[in-house]
Amino acid sequence: MSEKEYRKENDSMGEIKVPADRRWGAQTQRAIENFNISGITMPPEFLQALGLLKWAVSSANSDLGLLAKDKSEAIGNNALKIAEGHHLEEFPVDVFQTGSATSTNMNINEVIANLASTKSLNIHPNDDVNMGQSSNDVIPSTIHIAATIAVRKNLLDALTHLQETLEKKATSLSDIVKTGRTHLMDAMPVTFGQELRAWANQIKAVKRQFDETLPKMEQLAIGGTAVGTGVNAHPDLAQSAIALLSQKTGIEFKPAPDLFMAISFQDVALELSSNTRSLAVALTKISNDLRWMNSGPLAGLAEISLPMLQPGSSIMPGKINPVIPESVAMVSAQVIGNDATISLAAQSGNFQLNTMLPLIAYNLLQSISLLSNASRALADKAIKDFSVNQEKIDSVVNRNPVLATALNSVIGYELGTQIVKKAYADKRAIIEVALEMTELDEGKLKELLDPFHLTSNNS
Repeated sequence: MSEKEYRKENDSMGEIKVPADRRWGAQTQRAIENFNISGITMPPEFLQALGLLKWAVSSANSDLGLLAKDKSEAIGNNALKIAEGHHLEEFPVDVFQTGSATSTNMNINEVIANLASTKSLNIHPNDDVNMGQSSNDVIPSTIHIAATIAVRKNLLDALTHLQETLEKKATSLSDIVKTGRTHLMDAMPVTFGQELRAWANQIKAVKRQFDETLPKMEQLAIGGTAVGTGVNAHPDLAQSAIALLSQKTGIEFKPAPDLFMAISFQDVALELSSNTRSLAVALTKISNDLRWMNSGPLAGLAEISLPMLQPGSSIMPGKINPVIPESVAMVSAQVIGNDATISLAAQSGNFQLNTMLPLIAYNLLQSISLLSNASRALADKAIKDFSVNQEKIDSVVNRNPVLATALNSVIGYELGTQIVKKAYADKRAIIEVALEMTELDEGKLKELLDPFHLTSNNS
């Protein structure tokens, strides 16, 4: 760098050169140079939540008479700008950094101090912006804030939309009977409505898991400072800051009942991650079922036709692939991998601190974002407008030898087995074979073997 391209900054370790046009300070610069690892930085939603927290704490410190009002306003105004998505280019620190994310905490402290300072007002990143805080309570709190906002304002809405789309589609197809399958083999008939309602109820069940976890995510570690004792923080800081944060977000955040636990354990973040894994598993099931039902159009099941969204092959003309279910399945694989990472990270606490907080934050927020987008795509670009290939379904369901299961209570399992085997061997409809091998008349057989009748629990 030339002399004009950098400025000199100082910290406890001495002098360091910082790019002249950047807002960060010495500690951020050291982190940039130390952690040239992945090129992946902390997620925007994490940084925005961190800005919200810095605003709330600075305002609370002012209300408690600890921080001058002009300093608090300068800190708070610039922290809110970051919360709104401004200045995010000033956060270059790699995810794979110090495990407490102290570098990211100091990054925002330095940026805010730089933005807030004037010729007449000197804002110190530690003494002012970080007043009453430690990275050890700030970062766990920010993980909870960012993840809670992302779930409440994005993911739950996306899941509600997916559930409602499935329910609407189920209603529209409630009278269409298809061949059920177990082990990928022909089984007793079901309706499309029954199949899709099962998917909808699975999404509903996963939503319930999130609903049960979120109140725990809304408990924050702020106020515990370094190890949970609250050293250097006013005893009322947490309550005051969290009240402001709740008012600003519309989410009822609360102080964690055990600050020592909130700092040293990441069990609640792990629980939320397990919720994302459950959702990923459900979406994989739905996506794979859609792919199977769409397979063909000639040599597969061809029960449905998914919307044609793009050419499917660079060499085979006219080929159309189930691109949305494939995309969602990949999202699910990533989320399941993220959950495994978070599980390993959550067990990496020693004594009073977990030392993989940035990794937990990154993977958890990525999972929530991916699932939010994937759920909407699955609803709008796959489920909403797929069509049923009625002719193909009817040609199979009425000839399915497994329908003989309905005869068990009348003719017994053994005779039913013989009928099924002969129907398969002769490639004949089950009713034709049953007429020959039983004393039941055609009318009674039609009644017993009616596919729609067999989809009812009262059959």
